[in-house]
Amino acid sequence: MRLFYEEWEPVFNKSVISTLISSVTTDEIETSLLLPVKSSVMTDDLESFLSLDFTHHIAILNGEKDASKRLKYIQLSLANRWNTKYLQQQIKDNAADKYGAMPSNFGVTIKDSRDAIKALNMFKDEYLLDFINTEEIGIRDLADIDERVVEKEIIHNIKKFIMTFGRDFAFVGNQYHLEAFSEDFFPDLLFFNRELNCLVIVELKTGNFKPGYLGQLMTYLRILDDKVKKPHENPSIGIVLCKNANKDFVEYVIQDYAKPMGVATYRISEEMPEKLRDALPDMEELKKLL
Repeated sequence: MRLFYEEWEPVFNKSVISTLISSVTTDEIETSLLLPVKSSVMTDDLESFLSLDFTHHIAILNGEKDASKRLKYIQLSLANRWNTKYLQQQIKDNAADKYGAMPSNFGVTIKDSRDAIKALNMFKDEYLLDFINTEEIGIRDLADIDERVVEKEIIHNIKKFIMTFGRDFAFVGNQYHLEAFSEDFFPDLLFFNRELNCLVIVELKTGNFKPGYLGQLMTYLRILDDKVKKPHENPSIGIVLCKNANKDFVEYVIQDYAKPMGVATYRISEEMPEKLRDALPDMEELKKLL
């Protein structure tokens, strides 16, 4: 409780903290009256603050020192229903800096500014796919991993991927068949997001970002909106998920595309240090030893 007070007192005024500590229920607090005159904390921030349980608060206080990032983790925890363990992992992965940082053209392609902000805050600029273990699937060189390998591992761990990817995603299918004028296309992964009320294509690439990926995604989105999207749904969104991307370059080339698209990167579980890897026998030798 002392830590709670000392860390949040500079952000809120003293009357706020005193009221928080002494109140039995949040219903007793009129949040608009608690904000200090010069505080940068908004009413929504305070309502989120009051809604989060104390265990989550302590995890945030112990894991993050920056006050603005702490508020972001409070909002993310509530929005995504993170448990304490998952919250601690997200703090360790510095997720607060990654949500809303993905290069995209949402601002010019999504007409409603509120929907554009929702879409931007729905995705991170980098995802940790730590359930992809290259040793378990028999790959020693990361350069040997192709899109089908990554896709296969995601499908086998679809629940983990959805939890990593964000909230309110429902899996529709992989290699989803699209057809137009007798031309067939097969996007890697297709989801529906209830919060955004739209279909979301995720196209996997194991190398560096290339501008041609956006043209490919544009084709998929055009067919998806014409032939699959329901009348009540919002226009579909496309995400290129690749190994590496120059954010400035992506921002430069993506703005002229007419469909909502973004580019994020991913990384798999940390590689074994090279010295340790070289010192160990290969997989077959290990099997013989065991």
